[in-house]
Amino acid sequence: MDFEKPQVIEESIIKSGEALKKSPELKGLPTGIEGLDDLFFITEIKDKKIIKKPLGGIPSLSVINITGSSDTGKTLLVEQFTIKQAELGSNVAFITVETPSAFVATSLNERASAMGIKFSDIEDRIILIDAASHTMLRENTPNLLATLAYVIKKYNTTITVIDSVTGFYEHREMLARTIIRQIYNFLKKWYQTALIVSQKRSGHEELTAEAAGGYAVGHIVDGTMVLAKELIMSQYSAKIFGKPLGEIVRLFRIDGCRLCGHDTRTHFLEISDTGLIKVGPPLVNKF
Repeated sequence: MDFEKPQVIEESIIKSGEALKKSPELKGLPTGIEGLDDLFFITEIKDKKIIKKPLGGIPSLSVINITGSSDTGKTLLVEQFTIKQAELGSNVAFITVETPSAFVATSLNERASAMGIKFSDIEDRIILIDAASHTMLRENTPNLLATLAYVIKKYNTTITVIDSVTGFYEHREMLARTIIRQIYNFLKKWYQTALIVSQKRSGHEELTAEAAGGYAVGHIVDGTMVLAKELIMSQYSAKIFGKPLGEIVRLFRIDGCRLCGHDTRTHFLEISDTGLIKVGPPLVNKF
């Protein structure tokens, strides 16, 4: 067997100052979700003091994982973000992996109405990619990324939403890390701000970043938002959360973000009867 001499990849080496000059400006993209946008911040040094400055949304060009068990509000979150960004003039590529596109469009229409936005004013800014109905997209990552590249170029999309990425490896979880890495690298190459939904298995702890496929998603992406729910089953829990027995308490936490600072506390989460989510006060304020 021939021995291949290790190679020095000189083009991979760059001084941090030169890399910083090439980096885009860090700014916040509004989510349309009350209570969320001010949970991300940047730091500045003024008069030798460190000052936290709210970013006003999720960091631009970040790839954020939205994880949680079923019925915790993950899809509602990414739909609200989609509607808000479309209202602000951005074109959004929405990859639906669980539900055919016609039903997603119905849901987006309802979400827009609940937000006080006419869907007809923004519908052309939301481009649906239906991986739910097309196995050649759902089970072939190169096909998926080629299709997304086509949409980005044709429609000038700057936002990508995937609901949910778990559908790309639901019966082959050993490939989760490989698939997530390919998607992440693609989104970075094409300068996309992205929210990707990942599903939790029933055995996972509610407020961890672990999802189907292990920690593959959380370890690779730029940050994770965890959504959880707890059924009040004891008098102790009822007293702690201030809810009657049988009620559901919803919780929200930012599990990490590489690009900027963020609130580290666990917050209450609310879902209105019109299907809008709202990040409430932190639990520490309850006690």
